[in-house]
Amino acid sequence: MIQPAQHETTRTSPGVPAARQTLRILQFLARQRGPIAATTIATALDLPRSTVYRLLGVLQEYGFVLHFPEARRYGIGIAAFEMSSGFSRQEPLSRLGRPILANLVDKIGESAHLAVLHGRDVIYLVEERAPRRPALVTEVGVRLPSHLTASGRALLATLPKTQIRALFPDATAFAQRTSARIPNYSTLTRVLAEVRARGYAAEDGDVTDGIASVAVAVRDHAGWPAAGIAVTFSRETVPPERWPDIAEEVQRYAAELSRRIRGI
Repeated sequence: MIQPAQHETTRTSPGVPAARQTLRILQFLARQRGPIAATTIATALDLPRSTVYRLLGVLQEYGFVLHFPEARRYGIGIAAFEMSSGFSRQEPLSRLGRPILANLVDKIGESAHLAVLHGRDVIYLVEERAPRRPALVTEVGVRLPSHLTASGRALLATLPKTQIRALFPDATAFAQRTSARIPNYSTLTRVLAEVRARGYAAEDGDVTDGIASVAVAVRDHAGWPAAGIAVTFSRETVPPERWPDIAEEVQRYAAELSRRIRGI
């Protein structure tokens, strides 16, 4: 998050660690669509140009930043990519999410899972099954079309419309599993608008007949969707009038996972 403008002496005082400014630069670069000029970084982060150039030099030396001399721009380097690979190998979302989901299941007595968006699909990372509840198709490692699942809809609803359109360019992108259908982009946009207005996503028999889910997106430090937490149940035992109460519980646990992801 960009900090409020401060006086030059405050910004460069010894009380502000260089590490903090370095991390801000890396975070800013990671959010861009391509390499950018150092002056752009300095302006956006309200830092002296001399400080930005000095820190970019250190980041370049260690491979976290690449310099494109002809364009006079800087972009994310290989070392940053290696860190993201390490993030994937250590499965932090699974490690952080599993105890949270276990507590959620204990609280509401229904099965829950954690999923991430991958292209047009969601991939399930964690499943916590409640006692005496039926097996679900959402086992760990399973991929399902995002537009059919509550987790996927919760995640899609946080994305810009241009990105959603890119994911679903035509009717062939809309796979179906049951008689419940989202056949096209206009239907999907209506469903996602309902998700935003309601504050949570729901699906009713779109994945498995007789089974419904509610879900909430978990956001990272930059506000982007890191994962979705969903609770799945039999529609016969949990009627729609109870879904808002379940969603409220899911929101509490999603907020806790978001807090842990941000390290606060």
